[in-house]
Amino acid sequence: QTVGNVLKQLASDDDDFDRYRGQHPYILDADGRPVGVVSLRGLLTAKRSMPLTDIMITPMTVNVDASLEALDDIFSEHPFLGIPVVETDGRLVGVVSRSAVSQALLERSESETLKLQGLVGDELRSMPTWLRSKRRLAWLSANIVLNIIAASVISAYEETLTAVIAIAIFLPMVSDMSGCSGNQAVGVTMRELSLGLVRPVDAMRVWLKEISVGVINGIALGILIGLVAWIWKGQPALGLVIGLALALNTMLAVSIGGVVPLLLKRLGQDPAAASGPLLTTVTDMAGFFFVLSLATLMMPWLI
Repeated sequence: QTVGNVLKQLASDDDDFDRYRGQHPYILDADGRPVGVVSLRGLLTAKRSMPLTDIMITPMTVNVDASLEALDDIFSEHPFLGIPVVETDGRLVGVVSRSAVSQALLERSESETLKLQGLVGDELRSMPTWLRSKRRLAWLSANIVLNIIAASVISAYEETLTAVIAIAIFLPMVSDMSGCSGNQAVGVTMRELSLGLVRPVDAMRVWLKEISVGVINGIALGILIGLVAWIWKGQPALGLVIGLALALNTMLAVSIGGVVPLLLKRLGQDPAAASGPLLTTVTDMAGFFFVLSLATLMMPWLI
C-alpha cells in the first residue's frame, strides 16, 4: 500500500483507529507476517504516493509464549507503546501494550502479597465461608507444629529462664523485632521476583545485599534494646545478652527473608505462601536460642 492509502483508511474508519489507540501501523506480507512498522509522524510527512516499503523499518516481535518477565525487560529497554506478538511460524496474532504488561505485573504483585499473608488463591469475602476458612487453616495449622518446635527451645533452657526471670520479658521482643526485619527482606525479594529483577541464581548476590543491611540494622537495634534492658532492670550483663541476641537474630532474619523465597522458587514451591511461616518459626527458634544460650554463658553476671 501507499502512504495515501493508509491515511485515507485511517481517516475513514474511526472505529478501527480507536481500537488500536493510534499505535504505529505494522506492515504484513502476504502470509500475515510482520515485515515492517511505520510511525504516524512518518505517514504524515511522507509523500502520499510513496509505498510503505520505502519508509518502514524492521519491527521487533515477541513469541506468543513469551513470559511476563521477558515482556517487562523489553519495555524497560525500549520506549515502545506496544509490540507485535507472533506465532512460531511468524504470523501476527496480536499486539501487547506497555500498559497491559504493567497492569499484569501489578496484579501479580498484589496476588503474591495476599499469599504472603496466608490468603492463598485470591480470597474474596464473597466466597463461601467454609472455603475461606479452609484456605487459611491450611497454613495456620502447619504453623502450630512449627511453633511447638520453637517452644521446645525454651523448654531446653528452663533452668536459665527460672534463674533469670527478667529474660522472659525480652524473648518476644527479640523474636518480633527480628521477624519484622525479615519480613521487610521477604517483601523486597517478592517484589523483585514478581517484576523479574531477580532469579533463583541470584541468591548469593541477594544475600550479600541483605546481610550488609542486616549488620547495620542489627547493631543499631541491638544497642537500642540493650540500653533499654540495662536501664530498666539495672543489669549491664542483661543488656549485653539481649542486645547481642537481637543483633545476631536480625542478621539471620534478613538472610532468610532475602534468600528463602529464591530457594523455594528454585524448588518449584510457592515462595509467597511458604516464606512467611518459615521465617516466623526460624526467627522465633533462633531468637530464643540466642537469648537463652548467651544468658547461660553469662549466668555468673546475671544472678
